[in-house]
Amino acid sequence: MRRRKFISLLGGAVVTWPLAARAQQAAMPVVGFLSNRMASESVSVVAAFHQGLKEIGYVEGQNISIEYRWADFQDNRLPAMAADLVQRRVAVIAATGSTVAASTAKSATTTIPIVFGAGTDPVKEGLVASLNRPGGNITGVTPFTQQLGAKQLELLHAMVPTAAVVAVLGRRNDPDTEYQLKDVEAAARTLGLQILALTVDSKSDFQSAFASLVQRGAGALLIFSGAFFTANRVPLAILAARHGIPAIYTLREFPLAGGLMSYATRLTDSYRQVGIYVGQILKGAKPASYR
Repeated sequence: MRRRKFISLLGGAVVTWPLAARAQQAAMPVVGFLSNRMASESVSVVAAFHQGLKEIGYVEGQNISIEYRWADFQDNRLPAMAADLVQRRVAVIAATGSTVAASTAKSATTTIPIVFGAGTDPVKEGLVASLNRPGGNITGVTPFTQQLGAKQLELLHAMVPTAAVVAVLGRRNDPDTEYQLKDVEAAARTLGLQILALTVDSKSDFQSAFASLVQRGAGALLIFSGAFFTANRVPLAILAARHGIPAIYTLREFPLAGGLMSYATRLTDSYRQVGIYVGQILKGAKPASYR
């Protein structure tokens, strides 16, 4: 009798344990990760994001679940992806990679907390009310890489003082490009330099852009910030070397890929901080006052 009772109880445990495990798994907070980047070139920044979460006590697959949405640099895909995350009722949305990703997430929801990671001025772009009191359901991290164009131009001029014409390369129809161009043009007037503004839409445009800047007499090149250019850092560095054009970039990943020099903050530090912010919000911090 005792043996039969033990087997019965054991059988019941085998049946009910997976149900309990599924219930526990369903209770995990779900974070939406929205990015204009490609997953294949984002391994280091995702690792930094995970590190930030871990510092607050969250590990993916153990006590948190993450839904990733990658736009592969096709910004027109972001609204549908953001809407999907909202429909899934994620606990927090981490909107990273560009101002467009952050703005899209903000347009998609006024209730789900959003943590952005973008290099722009979040106040000027209308993401937050102020740096001290973000307001609403959004807060985030910015390394202000778009504000460094003037300093980058100054360093480039010091390195190549004979270059009277400096080309700048941005992405077509990107608000961050327009923002950076204004600052660089203002700095160029102070330095007595002429700016040759070029834009590209895809990797296939690189060859023609470099041919144009050489043909039009540019003696140096400044490549604007943005995940699109970071993802294509190797071909850009190769083209600059092939054409003998001294170039300055934003992130250290460019010199590591063969580029000449860079000046900006570390991208992985920003993503780690985004992870920390997401973890703090999951623990109860409010985006309206968290900074």
